[in-house]
Amino acid sequence: MVRAYLFLSLFIPITFLFSISTLFGTLVDKSGRAFTLHTRIWARISLFLAGTRVTLYGAEHLPPGPVIFMSNHQSGFDIPTLLASLPRETCWIVKKELFDIPVFGNAMRRGGYIPLDRRAPHQALKSMEKAVGIIRSGTSVVIFPEGTRSTDFRLLPFKRGGFMLALRSGAPVVPVTINGTGRVNPAGSRRLYRGQISVTLHPPIMPEVSASRGEAEAVLMKKVHDAITSVLEI
Repeated sequence: MVRAYLFLSLFIPITFLFSISTLFGTLVDKSGRAFTLHTRIWARISLFLAGTRVTLYGAEHLPPGPVIFMSNHQSGFDIPTLLASLPRETCWIVKKELFDIPVFGNAMRRGGYIPLDRRAPHQALKSMEKAVGIIRSGTSVVIFPEGTRSTDFRLLPFKRGGFMLALRSGAPVVPVTINGTGRVNPAGSRRLYRGQISVTLHPPIMPEVSASRGEAEAVLMKKVHDAITSVLEI
């Protein structure tokens, strides 16, 4: 627990300072590059403070153009891990409660991140429509299809939103497997451990546009599920 409290004593003020800096950066640079640089530096500092190292595999699989990254979700450290390692400018679909955090939430909003309220289907649909527009403008999107963190490293049932997004946008889905974050900071725990984290990018999967929407979603879900679990350490 001591490691966790020491980490938080640095992580919280650093996050606050980077959020302020990001807000100013987005006022000067509206291209998104300044925001991406800020978040990447913040993520790498956070991982360094936690005593973790991240190794990326499969970057050669990334196709040109925007994609939808779909990753498993084991820990709060999944977010800085992906921000630090994904070699693309990305927009994130995140739970709306994070936008209520002062300054931090404002920075995410300025960066174009999309709040998702799963308890309000109409608002969730509007969020997905916004994400379609972002993808068509050329920016990749990151989503955790489980919707919440797994406590035993196994994949939870997928939510439909990300797969609806893939079918609507026509963008390829790049499944992502994260290993190690659940051991560095287990879900539901404040404990923090040193450790190695790996991020594996799998070959892109194109939605089956010829099938019916329900069949296409089911096929895409299975392919993404199989890809993520193929190297998932349990």
